[in-house]
Amino acid sequence: MSSLVTTEKSFFANTVMMVRPAAFGFNLETAASNSFQQELKASADEIFERAIEEFDNAVHVLRSNDIGVYIVEDTLIPRKPDAIFPNNWISFHPDGTLILYPMEALNRRCERRLEVVLELQQKFNFEKILDISHFESQNLFLEGTGSVVFDHENKVAFAAISSRTSEVVFQELCKQIQYSPFMFAAFDESSQPIYHTNVVMCMGHDFVVVCLECLADQQSRELFRNEMNRLGKRVLEISVLQMNRFAGNMLLLRNDQNEKKLILSETAYQSLNNEQLDFLNERASLVRLNIPIIETIGGGSARCMLAEVFFVE
Repeated sequence: MSSLVTTEKSFFANTVMMVRPAAFGFNLETAASNSFQQELKASADEIFERAIEEFDNAVHVLRSNDIGVYIVEDTLIPRKPDAIFPNNWISFHPDGTLILYPMEALNRRCERRLEVVLELQQKFNFEKILDISHFESQNLFLEGTGSVVFDHENKVAFAAISSRTSEVVFQELCKQIQYSPFMFAAFDESSQPIYHTNVVMCMGHDFVVVCLECLADQQSRELFRNEMNRLGKRVLEISVLQMNRFAGNMLLLRNDQNEKKLILSETAYQSLNNEQLDFLNERASLVRLNIPIIETIGGGSARCMLAEVFFVE
């Protein structure tokens, strides 16, 4: 069987939920903790129009690769500049659990729309809702699969602790879903905590993409490598420069033919060298989304736009 075909049906989704934005733009409330966000000299209308074009093109590319896309339409009121990144407030799990998360920015909390949750629960037959958003009242946050990178096969969860990723909430989540927690610290060039785990690392079926340079010290890097060895995963290292170009912000999916599809942005793809590309191409077909405005203004990339959906039998 080709290494590009997967039999891990329950561990890698073939459908994603995406939110088509109604008011995409630079979010001042999140900029303090997200060094990836940058402002551009362009009008708000121009930025929004270009973001919508990028979004629609991304949906087209995913569907042309036989990946299911379920689109939720954002609402204009209240204004939600980061609604295009739904993976921070919701995640779906192979056991039929739907999880709702606590968000740091006040203007992001309204992305958790009850009518959308009920619509998704009904459509995809999720039997259990685990709502941990109440931690917001304690100023403790855990922003979905931005904060947590799951290895569903081995039931291990990874988190880089930051203002958006609370150790307390992470431990509680792992306890409730019965996953083993693996925590680490990751820092950018300015020695600031990196805001989300999913820009540092991406989990594959037999590999992990990670920026080990960002981990706090050599001991932390060795612990991470040892854990990957225990899980039977090869480590593909990326540099800080590549991480800053979203090379860690990928998502492994499968399509309707059970072919592995690794979703990444064009920015991330162009940052990788031939050896790294060969490594990835041996394991999955690379699906490239051209989303420079979304990346620059929003500070998130391809993985951040996708909430993978597991169908419950």
